[in-house]
Amino acid sequence: MAQKTEIFPIVNESGKIVGKATRSECHSGTKQLHPVVHLHVYNENGELYLQKRSSTKDIQPGKWDTAVGGHVNYGETIEDALRREAYEELGIVDFEPVKITSYIFESDIEKEYINTYKTFYSGEINPNKDEITDGKFWSIEKIRQNLENKIFTANFVNEFKQILYPQKI
Repeated sequence: MAQKTEIFPIVNESGKIVGKATRSECHSGTKQLHPVVHLHVYNENGELYLQKRSSTKDIQPGKWDTAVGGHVNYGETIEDALRREAYEELGIVDFEPVKITSYIFESDIEKEYINTYKTFYSGEINPNKDEITDGKFWSIEKIRQNLENKIFTANFVNEFKQILYPQKI
């Protein structure tokens, strides 16, 4: 499978490239820090588009997740990766990304340097059926009501609670 031999940059905790590794090396528990992009897509009603990951994904298959999420390839800029992934996953080409933040997320098998963006989009969305089994806009309230139901990826839940809609105490 060609996907397993993709080459990702390895970055330090500031996001600076310090090396490279294959996808399989990065997802094998080595915790090599590699950059990814997330794009949160809102419609004119303030609803958030989520994608349901294909059951063939190697990480968190079948879970609802950020509208666009993907790895940065070695030699690719963050914005180029964001635009490539938006096109590959949803067919979106004409959008203005707004950077929210960058942060480090660690799971049991990988460690990612996540570059998070948002955009407002009213055009047609055409999910890539090889990667996404479903996609739709959700109200923020409906997402909140389902956060503990284990239907979302852990990374999405973390990003929603900590960055997009942190609860005021």
